[in-house]
Amino acid sequence: MTTQTTSAVEVKLAFKWQGLLIAILVGLGIWSIPVPEGLSPRAWGMFALFVATIVAIIAKAMPMGAATLVALVISGMTGLTPIKAGKDEVGMLSGFANSTIWLIAIAMFLSRAVIKTGLGKRIALYFVSRFGKRMMGVAYGMALADVIIGPGIPSASARGGGIMYPIMQSIADTYDSKPGPTARRAGAFLAIAVSQIDTIVCTMFLTAMAGNPLIAELARSQGVEITWMTWFLGAIVPGIVSLIVLPYFVYLIYPPELKDTPKMAEMAKAELQNMGPMSKAEWILAFDFILLLFLWTVGDLVFHIPATVSAFVGLVILLLTNIMNWKNIISETTAWDTMFWFAVLVMMANALNKYGTIGWISTHISSSVGTLSWPIAFSILVLVYFYTRYFFASAMAHISAMYLAFVAAAIAVGTPPMIAAIGLGYTSTLSMSLTQYAGGPGPALFGSGYNSTGQWWGISFLVSIASLLIWFIIGGLWMKLLGWW
Repeated sequence: MTTQTTSAVEVKLAFKWQGLLIAILVGLGIWSIPVPEGLSPRAWGMFALFVATIVAIIAKAMPMGAATLVALVISGMTGLTPIKAGKDEVGMLSGFANSTIWLIAIAMFLSRAVIKTGLGKRIALYFVSRFGKRMMGVAYGMALADVIIGPGIPSASARGGGIMYPIMQSIADTYDSKPGPTARRAGAFLAIAVSQIDTIVCTMFLTAMAGNPLIAELARSQGVEITWMTWFLGAIVPGIVSLIVLPYFVYLIYPPELKDTPKMAEMAKAELQNMGPMSKAEWILAFDFILLLFLWTVGDLVFHIPATVSAFVGLVILLLTNIMNWKNIISETTAWDTMFWFAVLVMMANALNKYGTIGWISTHISSSVGTLSWPIAFSILVLVYFYTRYFFASAMAHISAMYLAFVAAAIAVGTPPMIAAIGLGYTSTLSMSLTQYAGGPGPALFGSGYNSTGQWWGISFLVSIASLLIWFIIGGLWMKLLGWW
């Protein structure tokens, strides 16, 4: 008989006590303030808990899922969100029944299949091989690849960091562009260009970034229904213009020393040859992608099939063909983690809205711009909302903390509801490219060492101006044609 020894479990603090202490003090500080006129004690208590949770997330006191779990427990124990919700209450676990969290989780399962089969890499290499003879062509080739795989990969980090970054790194290495004196040969331009491209693609598709479905869910609480097709329809024109203009804009203001890159196309072709012909799994996955895009764009309008049901169809196909097995599903920790914190944040946002906190906040925000016409007032709200992203290292924290209140305020000053909801939704995602820590592939791309913080922030700020002009002038005119205002 053999005895199996077990290692001792190390007992230690599983959180950063400084960040957690700040969050607790902020929460208790708000809670101790007398309840403002127009709010109930429950509404004010929920607000205090919500702000404390956001502070804990921003301070990275603990993983996001853990932080929201603590908030969930507190909300239940204090009666802010009881298990069995009454007429004017929000249930503690109500967020877990939300269909949107399943949509984003399934999309993450599908994205794993794209990486597992190599289909995403193959698509990226194909476009680089076609357009990679010039540096500008490399950027556009990677943009086309990102657009194709974007709808099925709801992670800017997975696309930009997992697929595009290694290819970008290979390109830079091929031309001996290293961090330091030779960074400007190729690597510095490509790192920022890939970051900007990934941000645009995230903004074009509801399923291209985890925060977008959260935005759609929060917009629903304001009476605005944003489907997959609605999001795509509004974004298609400004998105295409941005993909054409912004990489070239970066090229003009931050040009690489190398303009011609003949080796690149040949390198990509050689890599494709090494990969061999498309496997059966890649063909099935490609068909699955096409089917999902059809169902997401047409299914809801014609066949009345919700986007989440369509996503389940796509996942079942991959399960039945063993492209994704059940072990792959249960081991996809990012998806399950996202589902958890997504559900809790949705529950808290719904509680803030139902208890009247959001209406109270939006009244105060709208009063500061209420004397202005709605286009001017909305523009001010957009700018404030956009550039406050400098203070957030998480897209989810930014959206959770500010989106709902700003949408309500925009509607209160007369902005057409669809414009308010989807305009601020696009803004939420576009702001991701402002800093290297704002989300997506920024940490990996900046971490490669080709750019200083000053270079990254300076170029990104100039690009942000051009981006906002495209999305809110060209995009605004396009939405006028759509009849949204």
